[in-house]
Amino acid sequence: METTRVKTVPEDMKVLIVDDSPLICLRLAALLSDVEGVEIAGYTTDSALVISSVTSLKPDVVILDIQLVGASGIDFLRQIRRDHPGIVVVMLTNLADPRYRKTCLEAGAAFFFDKSTQIFELAALFERLAQEPKSGRIAGQKSLAPFDPDPERPPA
Repeated sequence: METTRVKTVPEDMKVLIVDDSPLICLRLAALLSDVEGVEIAGYTTDSALVISSVTSLKPDVVILDIQLVGASGIDFLRQIRRDHPGIVVVMLTNLADPRYRKTCLEAGAAFFFDKSTQIFELAALFERLAQEPKSGRIAGQKSLAPFDPDPERPPA
């Protein structure tokens, strides 16, 4: 009698990218596709599709721009946190003013990155997130230690 062994493979972390620039979406998808344990579930540049994309794709993490055409990423952040509290939201923006950072973190963003200076640091964050057990990653940001890619640099 032959015995079959089943290897348990952890589920990849599904990521949705929301940015009004198709180039940024593609650049992020390429950057993160090299990270083991990360699956790009999709991306959207259309603010009218943000919530339906979150609902249908069921991502573990949403990378969200603050400034979208005809909409506010901060409003979407609040709605995602209210309707899908298990989703980790990473804000990525050109509007790296400390007031926006504070507003986003208070509204429930787990992380806040400046597009112009920190975009490549996302890979390190996602490597760390992909290593977290899904229960810890999704249970809420409080289980995640703050990520500061460069503690010597003043906050954006």
